[in-house]
Amino acid sequence: MLPGNKIMITVALNGGMQQDRDGAVVPKQPKEIGEAAARCYEAGACLVHVHARGPDGKNTGDKAVYSEIIKEIRARSPILIQTTNGIGVRRDPVTGLLHWPSDTERLGLLEIEPQQDLFGIAGGSADFYNPEGGYPGETPYVNSPELLKSTIKAVYAKGSALEYEIVEASSLHRMMRYANEGLFDKNRDNLWLLHGGGFGATPPIARNIIFNIDEGIRMFPRAIWGVTATGHDMFKIVTLGIAMGCDLVRVGFEDGIYLPDRSVAKSNREMVQAAVSIAAFYGAKPATLAEARQRFGLRP
Repeated sequence: MLPGNKIMITVALNGGMQQDRDGAVVPKQPKEIGEAAARCYEAGACLVHVHARGPDGKNTGDKAVYSEIIKEIRARSPILIQTTNGIGVRRDPVTGLLHWPSDTERLGLLEIEPQQDLFGIAGGSADFYNPEGGYPGETPYVNSPELLKSTIKAVYAKGSALEYEIVEASSLHRMMRYANEGLFDKNRDNLWLLHGGGFGATPPIARNIIFNIDEGIRMFPRAIWGVTATGHDMFKIVTLGIAMGCDLVRVGFEDGIYLPDRSVAKSNREMVQAAVSIAAFYGAKPATLAEARQRFGLRP
């Protein structure tokens, strides 16, 4: 557990598809991402979640770009860095259809130099729909057993922590099956669950999120658990999580651009500041970098 009434704040800076709109400026190039991460760290975030974009501003799985992003972030702040596991979809220039990257390309992000601090993987497959994050139509988002199992093995072998993105309780039962098969220890201290609402067909409503949280705590009582959501619902669910005593909240432009009063944030820093203010209402403070590193089980 985190010492005292502390909460870790993650900021998902850009996503794979989000674009500048309504005054919100999304960081896309490595230097921009590095500068945004530093401002978020100053505001109280201990962790950034990043996607890479090519020179054209579109998502890319190029490990060289990810490497440059990590270097630019670390040149400006000590904030922890988590890379995506999804990279993002690409639109075929001929057919106009969207295509997800292959498992091989996604697994390639486990081998970046310099290495990121933390990793993530979606706990299950879904029909991905997130207009607020740049996905206006349903797109099949497949997380195969092979991808999930390979990621689990690789990340824990590195001595790092792996965030399991949970939008349906079925993903928790899938994880428990893998744990019972001996893939990982269900009681490990840095098992990490991120409960989300508003992604695909999952409703961003309290009773759905609370059910998933309760199932996660029942099945993995020592896990780190956090919450996130999309668009106008992001801070509603963040508030719910903080009120319930979560370990972590995730905000940021990847999944929406709106502040609690429904105005548009100009930067990710404003979203971090809003999360800090909500936490303060409940007497909580942002976790320090040292506290976050310890909770994630990272080496000093």
